[in-house]
Amino acid sequence: MSQIARIRDTAPERRLQAERLLGPAALREAQTLRFRVFSDELKAKLKSAEHGLDEDGYDAYCEHIGVRDLNSGQLVATTRLLDHSAAQRIGHFYSEEEFNLHGLANLQGPLLEIGRTCVDPAYRNGGTIAVLWGELAEVLNQGNYRYLMGCASIPMQDGGIQARAIMQRLRERYLCTEHLRAEPKNPLPAQEVPSNVITEMPPLLKAYMRLGARICGEPCWDEDFQVADVFILLKRDELCPRYARHFKAAV
Repeated sequence: MSQIARIRDTAPERRLQAERLLGPAALREAQTLRFRVFSDELKAKLKSAEHGLDEDGYDAYCEHIGVRDLNSGQLVATTRLLDHSAAQRIGHFYSEEEFNLHGLANLQGPLLEIGRTCVDPAYRNGGTIAVLWGELAEVLNQGNYRYLMGCASIPMQDGGIQARAIMQRLRERYLCTEHLRAEPKNPLPAQEVPSNVITEMPPLLKAYMRLGARICGEPCWDEDFQVADVFILLKRDELCPRYARHFKAAV
């Protein structure tokens, strides 16, 4: 275990700690949590559903990090990280299954892809994300990564109305294709958005935007996960100063 951050959650009895998820047992914990969130909660169609796990061929190549409640011992948040070297061994990044990434080869500096991020419903607050960000900072420091990229999801259970409304807001404030342009392989079908729609950005997508990430194009419709995936890119030296403290020496 790599102990790099401790935080008391909003409930005084909670103590959260970040860690590297090393070994088969820890990976299975992460896959179980992912299954609960993606399959049980979001009704995603997972190929490994019969095992009660969310697992795929990328897991073996990724570094997995998480947040644990020290009182219960429960893993309450997790994400996986795929660096450029591992992506070369696979042949591509996970995001390239959904997007044609124009300009990817021209990005200067090491790349780190983040994915499969999920948080237990009872722990979806700023404290949990802050602890996870602290561990991510350690990985960024150690690898001297210049860019963090990946997909942030918007649920599509309402047929995509929220996703399209949220995209209108994202285009106005967060769209940037200067470094990279993400072309979705399965774009959202055209649909009119009612003028009275009230949107709420998903917490993780909001967290990325607050860090200083930008979206690089239109979303991809992931029909298995029933989400609209937005490709995000964060340049390390453009981190928002307010949130850079989570990344310690990474800025």
